[in-house]
Amino acid sequence: MSADKILVVEDHHDTIELLKYNLISSGYDVVTAMDGHKALEQARNENPDLILLDLMLPGIDGLEVCRRLKQEVGIQHIPVIMLTAKGEEVDRVVGLELGVDDYIVKPFSPRELVLRIKAVLRRSHEPEPKRPGKWNREGLTVDFEAHTVECDGELVALTATEFKLFSELLQHEGKVRTRDHLLDTVWDTHFEGYSRTVDTHIRRLRQKLGPYADYIETVRGVGYRFKHI
Repeated sequence: MSADKILVVEDHHDTIELLKYNLISSGYDVVTAMDGHKALEQARNENPDLILLDLMLPGIDGLEVCRRLKQEVGIQHIPVIMLTAKGEEVDRVVGLELGVDDYIVKPFSPRELVLRIKAVLRRSHEPEPKRPGKWNREGLTVDFEAHTVECDGELVALTATEFKLFSELLQHEGKVRTRDHLLDTVWDTHFEGYSRTVDTHIRRLRQKLGPYADYIETVRGVGYRFKHI
């Protein structure tokens, strides 16, 4: 079995060398990029199993790199751990909204970073729960195997996180999913106080679903559910 490949995106040479040493010592293959444009190029060419992405980069910053990653077919599935010297809540919230899988603040323990990488990779390698191949209602069609949603025959451009959120609600049709539960299952994060991340994604989902937005119901003070008909 080949080693997992990690793309390290960092603009400080010393930090890259430190990360490479610890990751290679832990059995990973490592490729690197020192700016945002090169990061996207490497993601396309190398198809890594995980990306360690620094927030502060020359050219385009880490948040913009993540935004482009999560919108591009072929690389949007790659899990991302954000590396940053900033610890403000706003950075974490924005990162989670963009689909970051984990978040670690510099300076960090190399051992802690390796443990987090293992956890994210383990989750990404887990098989998807078995679902029916397709689901249809009126003009709304969901193909779970292809990860696509169509409204009245038109393909809806959902990010990987939006599709996972939509699938979680749909899979439990008629049952309320709390914000904390959705954070735990969709983002697999236990950060407290980030319920607005869920609200932001629900709002975007409703916008994209157009005439079918009402299928996602708000249960005030609790969370959301997919309407059972």
